[in-house]
Amino acid sequence: MAKNKKEKKGGKRMKKKELSELLINFFRTKPTESFSLKQIFVSLHLTTHPLKMLCVDTIQEMTEDNFLLETEKGHYKLNDKGQILTGTFVRKSNGKNSFIPDNGGEPIFIAERNSGHAMNNDKVKVALCAKRRRHDIEGQVIEILEHANSTFVGTLKVSKNYAFLLTESSTLANDIFIPKEKLKGGKDGDKAVVKIIEWPDEAKNPFGEVIDILGKAGDNTTEMHAILAEYGLPYTYPQNVEAAADKISAEITPQDYAEREDFRDVVTFTIDPKDAKDFDDALSIRQLKPGLWEVGVHIADVSHYVTEGSVIDKEAVKRATSVYLVDRTIPMLPERLCNFICSLRPDEEKLAYSVIFDMNDKAEVKDYRIRHTVIKSNRRFTYEEAQNIIETGQGDYKEEILELDKLAKILREKRMAAGAINFDRCEVKFEIDEKGKPLSVYFKVSKDANKLIEEFMLLANRTVAEHVGKTPKNKKPKVFPYRIHDLPDPDKLDNLSQFIARFGYKIRTSGSKTEVSKSLNRLLSDVTGKKEQNLIETVSLRAMQKARYSIHNIGHYGLAFDYYTHFTSPIRRYPDLMVHRLLTRYEAGGRTAQADKYEALCEHSSAMEQTAASAERASIKYKQVEFMGERIGNVYDGVISGVTEWGLYVEINENKCEGMISMRDLGNDYYEFDEKNYCLIGRRHHRKFSLGDPIKIKVARANLEKKQLDFVLAEE
Repeated sequence: MAKNKKEKKGGKRMKKKELSELLINFFRTKPTESFSLKQIFVSLHLTTHPLKMLCVDTIQEMTEDNFLLETEKGHYKLNDKGQILTGTFVRKSNGKNSFIPDNGGEPIFIAERNSGHAMNNDKVKVALCAKRRRHDIEGQVIEILEHANSTFVGTLKVSKNYAFLLTESSTLANDIFIPKEKLKGGKDGDKAVVKIIEWPDEAKNPFGEVIDILGKAGDNTTEMHAILAEYGLPYTYPQNVEAAADKISAEITPQDYAEREDFRDVVTFTIDPKDAKDFDDALSIRQLKPGLWEVGVHIADVSHYVTEGSVIDKEAVKRATSVYLVDRTIPMLPERLCNFICSLRPDEEKLAYSVIFDMNDKAEVKDYRIRHTVIKSNRRFTYEEAQNIIETGQGDYKEEILELDKLAKILREKRMAAGAINFDRCEVKFEIDEKGKPLSVYFKVSKDANKLIEEFMLLANRTVAEHVGKTPKNKKPKVFPYRIHDLPDPDKLDNLSQFIARFGYKIRTSGSKTEVSKSLNRLLSDVTGKKEQNLIETVSLRAMQKARYSIHNIGHYGLAFDYYTHFTSPIRRYPDLMVHRLLTRYEAGGRTAQADKYEALCEHSSAMEQTAASAERASIKYKQVEFMGERIGNVYDGVISGVTEWGLYVEINENKCEGMISMRDLGNDYYEFDEKNYCLIGRRHHRKFSLGDPIKIKVARANLEKKQLDFVLAEE
């Protein structure tokens, strides 16, 4: 019976296009085998004479197209041109998967049927299917070399006999089937982390088992942990590492005092955000003589407590950074170290690693020294308190703060004159109640107090980098982690230039490093306070390369420094801890460190920094959707922040929440996407929506699972 059904399909009406598809799939599923015409007819159930003739014609064409090879008279196989590539598989939930070759080159399309159940970011071996005329090149996964990530986060759907994990990931088209005995106590509606254990060839869904239950979907802690788990970040601290930290003594020994420079009697204070607990850095200042100041930048001496290779160190390497979600910090170090022992808390004696500058009134560094020290902070300021002193000239330690502010402003001016780029991005923050519910949105703007700290941290980081990196001509500098930032990509600069021209702005896209960065600065100051400010800053930022860590120094373009490193935040960043250790070793006359080891640590730290930033963005997005979820139906003024072929992204002016108006909600017209000019144009009424346009929207839907807001146009 089944055979007849197939014969019917293969017997009567089949178009050439349909037959081509059948042939392509047939050869691609068996890329190494050769078949006679008769075997092909039987396999495809081609039973009528016209169909067989059509098949012979199509095969002939495919052979001329070099898609098939005739291995001997009347026998054919797929022409794989011997081109087997290795690279990374990129999975999309719409089935339009692709492959990025290791040797660079354009991504190659891989249909779901040719994906061999490879998962997102897997290392795979792909056979290129020969290109047919007028067809794009395609690939087929022939081997999975290494699985990237076999765990997924989602919501459990548990029924009587079986369960599924519904994933929100944009990389998995199918839900994960979970046998009842692999549920680990998970109930319907729980958020869970699931590991894929197998994906049988003939099965539509992968099979998985629950590794961890995060809690009820919708609960704040559950959702924050889910975001961390989704990015492969830890959401709990291992007990054995906490236990190791509990054994560390906070006592400062007579030997410690003897080996260090004593700063306990010098006026010293910290300035940090109001909710900070880990104080990495403190500043001290005293007058040496009229017109000469000693400014100390004192950094928590983490390497004194965390020894290389210890269990605490191994965990810190793995994490590489602290992660700051909207309502919590996931620290790199155990709490006892980051909030108590190492944190430079007021009125407590602390061990520090310090860069001490002798500076004149023009903020010129006359001399500096790098020393292990003992300090005692006199006061902990919040940024707001320090800002108030700068603005009113009144308050504790006002002389010291005002002097530091004066010096910082000169340092900043010099940096800008040298071509540093002035990105003052405004950050979105939430007022949150004890259950994690967002009550209001506010913006964190960088004021003088923030800039005061920033300038002295930059100065210390740069000085340490120059101290190790600048060597006499004939000497090779020792291995050291630098913070590097490459020149902007010329193509991206050209795009930026075309984009801002629509708003009437210009930048230089060629010329010296300094000329280009100065024209960028002009642009950033010209847009300040304008409605397109946020948009142009965002697009400019995208034209920049990402800063990263490396032992190969190329300088830092954005800061206009030839030497730069990270020394000032060892409590929350692993590279700073590496810098402390190497500096200590080199100051004691030690040999240069092993290059490969440190470059690998730099690469890992850069990757973890990006991952942490993505998780931080996801947590902000989640809170924005949660916040707007209580404001469905409200109308807001916004600005078009993105234009795509599926609709418009709009950012609300008053709270910076971003949502989407889909094409179908744009009114009764057919809109065409003009990619070059970032706009949509209606065919009938010629209404135009351009990037940066002001627009009134109404909040339509808030989908927390997908972290998505849907807007519609507010009726004019």
